[in-house]
Amino acid sequence: MEMLWLGWLAGLVLIGLGLAGCLLPALPGLPLVFLGGLAIAWAGDFRQIGSTTLIVTAVLAALGMMADFLAGTLGARAFGASGKAVWGALLGSMIGLFFGLPGLLLGPLLGAAIGEWLARRDAYQAGKVGLATLVGLVIGTAAKIGAALAMIGALGIALLF
Repeated sequence: MEMLWLGWLAGLVLIGLGLAGCLLPALPGLPLVFLGGLAIAWAGDFRQIGSTTLIVTAVLAALGMMADFLAGTLGARAFGASGKAVWGALLGSMIGLFFGLPGLLLGPLLGAAIGEWLARRDAYQAGKVGLATLVGLVIGTAAKIGAALAMIGALGIALLF
């Protein structure tokens, strides 16, 4: 009985951390949601949440992570971002973690813009790349949140039916 509750508790904590990870780049959001579902499945001896549901959630996690990666990369590359802009966006994301929500949004934008400016010394192009990076970040985050909610929905349906 205790293992059942521990599995459920671990699963719910992992899912909660996973949802937070969809917004915070430091946490691997979708893998944590998957591991939370796996913990809940294990706690129930895989009777309600079985292999089919776990495969569906794994596929959703993979699709969400690919969409996030592609949105950011293609958003920046569509506007001709340099390699320095991409590195700047990554560095800006890490620094932005320390400044809450404004830092999470402005960090990649400013990092990409500064990196692009250092590469080309063109303020207009740097601004375009910075904004494209921000748009890619927002689209990627929306994809991760959508995938996480779909994963939670699949787990919930498996538990109810």
